[in-house]
Amino acid sequence: MQKPARFLFRFFAAFCLALGLGLAGSSFAVELQEGKNFVTLPQPQPTEAKGKIEVTEFFWYGCPHCYEFEPTLNAWVKTLPDDVVFRRVPADFGRWTGGVRLYYTLQALGVEERLHAELFNAIHRERLNFNSQAAVGDWLAKKGVDRKRFDDAYRSFTVQANISRAQQLTRSHGLDGVPAVIVGGKYLTNNVMAGGYEPLPAIMNALIARLRAGGAQGTAATAKSGK
Repeated sequence: MQKPARFLFRFFAAFCLALGLGLAGSSFAVELQEGKNFVTLPQPQPTEAKGKIEVTEFFWYGCPHCYEFEPTLNAWVKTLPDDVVFRRVPADFGRWTGGVRLYYTLQALGVEERLHAELFNAIHRERLNFNSQAAVGDWLAKKGVDRKRFDDAYRSFTVQANISRAQQLTRSHGLDGVPAVIVGGKYLTNNVMAGGYEPLPAIMNALIARLRAGGAQGTAATAKSGK
């Protein structure tokens, strides 16, 4: 009689533990408060991912806060559902152009995804001068990037056009610092409003859910109509 009783007890205890964990998980749901943990942009901004919710992080390679946010952000990106697209935009307030040029050069060379994290580490741990074409060219050469291809891309028309676009996006989103996360071209949040880096993904998820519930995928159409 003791064995069945012991089995039932263990089963009941496991069930209660699972239930408790489920309830505990639900307690972490974010109650969005506009003006506190997010703000609505004065004007909705067009997004590029048609039919999907686009989440954009504005960053700068020289920003220690962006660097600190990277591990949390990268872990969150791996969890995104099919209807959400993530992209980075290097912010430029007129004095960060070196970092913007470098980011789009990496994109033009097709190595941004492979080297973005390593480059961030080199800048903040090894003090790599990311505003120096020569210094970055030497660093990239050690990573297998052809030096001539880098130099050509660094001053290319395509990269310059992307710099101008990044400057325009920085202005149109009304940013005053980084990191800044834009959800669906409509909502802005950051680590200050979230109360830290770790709580920020939960707020981003809640904003995504808010847009999804309102059928706001493809903010580009909304932005163009002015609604």
